Amino acid sequence: MRTTTTFVIAALAAPLALAQTTSSKRGLCYVNSTYSNTDDPIWDGGGSDLTWYYNYGYTPTSGIDGTKLQYIPMLWGPPPSNTDMTFYNNVKSLIASGTQIKYVLGFNEPDGCISGGSCMDAQTAAETWIREIEPLKKEHGILLGAPAVTGSPTGFTWLQNFFTACAGNCSADFIPVHWYGNFEGLASHVGQVNGTYPNMTMWITEYALAEGSLADSQTFYNQSANWFDSLSYVTHYSYFGAFRSDVSNVGPNAAMLTQKGQLTDIGAWYLGQKATGNTPKGGAAQVAKFAGWAAVVLAAMMWVMT
Repeated sequence: MRTTTTFVIAALAAPLALAQTTSSKRGLCYVNSTYSNTDDPIWDGGGSDLTWYYNYGYTPTSGIDGTKLQYIPMLWGPPPSNTDMTFYNNVKSLIASGTQIKYVLGFNEPDGCISGGSCMDAQTAAETWIREIEPLKKEHGILLGAPAVTGSPTGFTWLQNFFTACAGNCSADFIPVHWYGNFEGLASHVGQVNGTYPNMTMWITEYALAEGSLADSQTFYNQSANWFDSLSYVTHYSYFGAFRSDVSNVGPNAAMLTQKGQLTDIGAWYLGQKATGNTPKGGAAQVAKFAGWAAVVLAAMMWVMT
């Protein structure tokens, strides 16, 4: 059911955290870029409080120290055939080589066909899950993350259709959540997800205030991080911003790095460090990059406010 106005007001009234905090819940949503070789050491360095990461694939990132950040494989989208076992076999190989795999993530925004969505129908997703993901739990005790749908109304519908198509054969342990909008919308959306799936924990695997001002982006970060840390059913969260501001597709002020690769205040706070005072600046191509998100964010915001 829809979250109530009372829930949203209570979330907004939660006290803000001091900007410099640490949390074992924080992870890295790794986005590869032309700067990765230079910037990767930032995320697993001695001053980072991050404990886990995912990279939208099922092969660990060579520039990230797996002994510091636990790797979470993801089956991003539909395989090339209905007999393909590539994901399953790769995860099995990682385990055999000594890599500790405690969790895997399902499909990335299968209800979305723009801006990184895997554009996958629920029936195909269910069949693929049963074939490649479910056996990992039965054979190795790996905990499974449900498909990470968009924050728009289509996301809830798609996820309901997915579990229906599974016919009881998809035993997800937690629900990943994506959100790109203000804190009020985030609080409402998270509340609805929790109300719909009360017996599952939640991971916030992508979130940011897209195209916000610097002040609004920083306020959003502090509100959301403080709130996630206070919620027992949110066990993991990963801010979407591990890239430089001039290549950000959610606006320069959401990025954790400046255009020069320096930590912004948000980036430093997320790693458990003091503010840097470094101001992010954007690039000329950002408006075009962000255009794909606009429809999704607008639809989601209109929905949660009704």
